[in-house]
Amino acid sequence: MSGLLDALAVTAVVGLVITRQFRASRIDTGRRRWVLPLALAVVALREPGMIDAHHQTAAVLLLAAEMIVGLVTGVGWAWTTRIWVEADGGVWSRGTRASVAVWGVGIALRVGLYGVGAALGVRQDSSALLLALAATLLVRSGILAWRVQAARPSGAPGAAYRDAVTRPAWKEPA
Repeated sequence: MSGLLDALAVTAVVGLVITRQFRASRIDTGRRRWVLPLALAVVALREPGMIDAHHQTAAVLLLAAEMIVGLVTGVGWAWTTRIWVEADGGVWSRGTRASVAVWGVGIALRVGLYGVGAALGVRQDSSALLLALAATLLVRSGILAWRVQAARPSGAPGAAYRDAVTRPAWKEPA
């Protein structure tokens, strides 16, 4: 992808993710939660210039640092997300103020890594950022799925054959 398309893709994904995290949303532990991170990883890994050929060691170290920041951001985001179980057994989530702080620190660290790379003369591609964002989303999804299993009482609705079924409210005879 061109630099402009990369920037637009990253901005769109980050914008979508950040705005969605502060609305209450039902957690889907199925395969759908894994689609976006995997698609981002595939797009990032298809780009040929992730590692600068002239500064390989520095580029690999920067990529490793970027991945660590992405993973830690995902862990922090998952643990600062509020989850709750509704009466019908559906599990919901919503970001908190601490989630904003996690995102702020993660973005600041990424900007700092970009600055270090620029100071070292390392050509940096947005594919590393896409890969780190994929790691962030993947780790968050995994931890939230684990937290959902711990939050949902055994025997609670939510098994695959009952996901879309809601129980009618009991009404007292008139």
